[in-house]
Amino acid sequence: MPTVQTETKFFQTTKLLKSNSAQNEAAAKLPVLRIQPSHGWVSLRLGELWEYRELLYFLVWRDIKIRYKQTFLGAAWAIIQPFFTMVVFSLFFGKLAGMPSDEIPYPIFCYAALVPWTFFANGLTQSSNSLVGSSNLLTKVYFPRLTIPIATVFSGIVDFLLAFGILLAMMVFYSVPITLKLFWFPAFLLLALVTSLGVGLWLSALNVQYRDVRYVVPFITQFWMLATPIAYPTSLLSDPWKTIYGLNPMAGVVEGFRWALLGSKISVGPMLAVSSLAALLILIGGAFYFRKMEKTFADIV
Repeated sequence: MPTVQTETKFFQTTKLLKSNSAQNEAAAKLPVLRIQPSHGWVSLRLGELWEYRELLYFLVWRDIKIRYKQTFLGAAWAIIQPFFTMVVFSLFFGKLAGMPSDEIPYPIFCYAALVPWTFFANGLTQSSNSLVGSSNLLTKVYFPRLTIPIATVFSGIVDFLLAFGILLAMMVFYSVPITLKLFWFPAFLLLALVTSLGVGLWLSALNVQYRDVRYVVPFITQFWMLATPIAYPTSLLSDPWKTIYGLNPMAGVVEGFRWALLGSKISVGPMLAVSSLAALLILIGGAFYFRKMEKTFADIV
């Protein structure tokens, strides 16, 4: 009898050792990620964003659902905001002030600028507070922190497309012909996205450390709106100043939209070159600053 029990225990021990050995072999094949604090300026590690692309998708979808959850008008807000701003601008700047609009009907002249501007401004405002708003997620699990502001900006594309649909309807109403220039439209949308994301990375990282940044953002947005040719055309500026004006990336975006969609006759080439370079520098600088400050997010958020 003791011999049978001894053999049973032997087989159980052998089976357990084999099971542990198989588990150890399986664990050895898994990728190992060592989380440790970085020092100074670090690489962007953009490959991680691709590895976590499913997380980015779900964060975008989460932001879209939260935006329209328990709202009375829902997605209509994406249209109401730029449309009624256009009505106010058309009344005060178009009718009362007699602002020129480059031979384009002033309402559509203004609305074509407000569509990309609203996308930029909403992305800037929401991404600047995205890290603080996701504090529970930041302190519990590791993932590339860049995905949070990126998802916030990308979720605004839905609002943009809704407002853009009204712009197409206005083009039909005002008999604005659609030309091959329309194929440049995605490039100008990309420029607006890069600008919004670049500034959002700067402000979101700063907002973690200095919580009063969220109070500064509305002032930045208002000033930037006045510095962007929404209610007025850049044709009011002479040639050298018009190119320098492109240091405001949204100036290139707005005039690019008018050129591609409304057939504006203003030469936008030099301004777009300057705007694209400025937007790229803002994005690169914001991404590196974000990565530099990333090590402190979980501690102080």
